[in-house]
Amino acid sequence: MTARVGFAALPLMRPTLALFVLLLTTACATSPLGRSQLKLLPDAQLAEMGSRSFEQVKEEKEISEDARLDAYVGCVATALIEQLPPGWNSGWEVVIFEDASANAFAVPGRRIGVHSGILEVARAPGQLAAILGHEIAHVLASHGNERMSQVLAAQAGLLAASAMTDSSTPGGRATLAALGLGAQFGVLLPFSRTHESEADLMGLDLMATAGFDPEQAVVLWQNMAAASKGQPPEWMSSHPAHSTRIGELEARMARAEALYAQAREAGRKPHCQRPPEAPEPS
Repeated sequence: MTARVGFAALPLMRPTLALFVLLLTTACATSPLGRSQLKLLPDAQLAEMGSRSFEQVKEEKEISEDARLDAYVGCVATALIEQLPPGWNSGWEVVIFEDASANAFAVPGRRIGVHSGILEVARAPGQLAAILGHEIAHVLASHGNERMSQVLAAQAGLLAASAMTDSSTPGGRATLAALGLGAQFGVLLPFSRTHESEADLMGLDLMATAGFDPEQAVVLWQNMAAASKGQPPEWMSSHPAHSTRIGELEARMARAEALYAQAREAGRKPHCQRPPEAPEPS
């Protein structure tokens, strides 16, 4: 027998709704670019989880043994990491995986994975710096924590809504399905696009501060656009469209150029040499 939720059951829902509101109002933080964030989990816990997951990836994927490639990627990464705020400029691990996909990723715990295939798109040190700066920015801005917190908050909201909706009726089931789609396309995906845009801009500043030409970030995304075989509409994607990313980078370019000029005056001129013949991705 299925019980219907009516006014008599509403008092039972008040603690759940109160807890949901409490989470949203007491776990606020601010990103490095001044955006409000929801962070429900301790950063130390996320770092431990990220490190464990990265070790698992290392066991499952083939790691590059090309010393020239290690030196090249390590040179770019080191130049960026040296410019991070105090407390962030040590303890990083960068691993190159033999993978033909044009991808890189970072996880809490200061771990960065680089697919060898990314060098087919990032064809110069500055372009690789844009990629690595973007990934470092995700960690610096606690995007992993925020993403998980958004999922937890969305689940809490859907749980509260489902308890007040009669799922035994077609209308009730349709309401719950609509709420689920609304959370996915109206909250989770846009927030993910926000993370990507924020990491783009933070990475642009970081690469310029390290002495890499920020214009190479625009070239990188032009290469990405040319290499892409099609994307879903931006509103259905967790990443901004390439044209959106390029426009946002260009809008911030004056600031980045000023940081780049200061870096060059300070003698920050990374001499990272791409291997003459980068290995073909497997």
